[in-house]
Amino acid sequence: MPKHTDKQIEAAAARFEQWAENVDPATISWQEAPELLAVAQVADNVRADEARLRDAVTAARNAGRSWNRIGVALGVSRQAARQRFGDKASA
Repeated sequence: MPKHTDKQIEAAAARFEQWAENVDPATISWQEAPELLAVAQVADNVRADEARLRDAVTAARNAGRSWNRIGVALGVSRQAARQRFGDKASA
């Protein structure tokens, strides 16, 4: 089970994006802050993974898969799957 909820991850991503918008690239050297580069790379990966997951769930729904089966694949209940993706996936 994940250590953080989707809401916590989304809030952290929003905080990071707000911080990133206010950073002056001329004042930061990634060589001096490799952990920030790691954070940026992981945040990019999370966003890309979330998009791929939404696409996969949409494809599963379009193929006629039930929320129960999608929930099993996600490791969550059908209600949790539908709550998270129901407005983004057609069926």
